[in-house]
Amino acid sequence: MVKTSIEVGERQTAADCQSMADVRQGVDALDRALVALLTERQSYMAAAARIKADRSKVFDRARIEDVVTKVRAAARESGLSEAIAEPVWRTLIDRCIAYEYASWDETRG
Repeated sequence: MVKTSIEVGERQTAADCQSMADVRQGVDALDRALVALLTERQSYMAAAARIKADRSKVFDRARIEDVVTKVRAAARESGLSEAIAEPVWRTLIDRCIAYEYASWDETRG
């Protein structure tokens, strides 16, 4: 198994920020890291589309709820508001499912 690590650009901790420029630098660095992580997540959706033999297997309600449950628990543990985490992940899952459908169709088309 190959492990990768996403680099987050140089930034101060939020507690050390003294200006909005400091805050923006931190947010921008984190946004770039999040894009890199989402790109990697998208690659797993492409792999799922390649692996699933049946298009009807793309949407899996039980798996969606399992992911959201795990995310909510991780949010609680890390101090992320569940009011942020849950809707963000539900939107992410929705868009990833759409991407997976498109990838499935592309690989079979």
